Amino acid sequence: MTDTFEPGGSSMASEEITSGFPVAGAPRFDSIDAVRTGLAGVDYLADDGISGVVFLADRLAKPVLVEGPAGTGKTELAKSVARLTGSRLIRLQCYEGLDESKALYEWNYKKQLLRIQADSGQSWKELEDDIFSEEFLLARPLLEAIRSPEPVVLLVDEVDRVELETEALLLEILSEYQVSIPELGTVRATRIPLVFLTSNNTRELSEALKRRCLYLHIDYPQLDRERAIIETRVPGISQALADQVARIVRSIRTLDLKKHPSVSETLDWARTLVVLGVESIDAEQARDTLHILLKYRTDIDRTAKELAGVESPD
Repeated sequence: MTDTFEPGGSSMASEEITSGFPVAGAPRFDSIDAVRTGLAGVDYLADDGISGVVFLADRLAKPVLVEGPAGTGKTELAKSVARLTGSRLIRLQCYEGLDESKALYEWNYKKQLLRIQADSGQSWKELEDDIFSEEFLLARPLLEAIRSPEPVVLLVDEVDRVELETEALLLEILSEYQVSIPELGTVRATRIPLVFLTSNNTRELSEALKRRCLYLHIDYPQLDRERAIIETRVPGISQALADQVARIVRSIRTLDLKKHPSVSETLDWARTLVVLGVESIDAEQARDTLHILLKYRTDIDRTAKELAGVESPD
């Protein structure tokens, strides 16, 4: 008979901690409109496309792969959904060199060694069962999200930064909502988390990963939406200044720059103008504060020339 692992127990030969595909639970949202309204309530202005994908991710129990330029609100979407649903946000920040021990789990080797040194006459089989138990397991974000008994939003941020081998670690979690631990068995989620993976398109993701996800592309917002975002996220800004900021940023994004200003940089610029007491932007004020909006010298110089041309067509 196969033993079943229980937290705090000492059985190593575990078939699985829970059985069956986890239930999705009660729907978090009644409609797409409820998603849009709810996100607006936590200061995230979503359009119909964003709201629709979040609604379907909840109903279909599917992860969401969110791609788009940096600073367009991909990470903030996951944070906002967590706030809206009252869920715990668990974040895995991806980077080159990320491996299983930092993403999934690892064993507390120092504690295991101390346990072996303190051996009180147990057989090796008994000792092995003891040191490969829950007490010595260090859960990392992916396993932590799977095992959590409370509602969770799992954010796998900048997944395009990891190698293909590490990306493969995600496949079992995204398809089965489970993690296999050779010494303990299969840990399956008791409730399905909402999962968001973000990508800045620094490399092409595998077809296997994409196939498991709903796809959402978040681009720079249209003028009206960006103006509304500025008014919502920048306290004390006037409608007139918000409109000016949105229009200037929109025109700057048409230039051939190394990096176009993101929404987050637009908000930083708007906050800077409010702090400086600017009520209406002129070309000189815009040039003097371009370093807030743009982060490359060549981009600043090119934009400053364009602004000078607007001010003095001659």
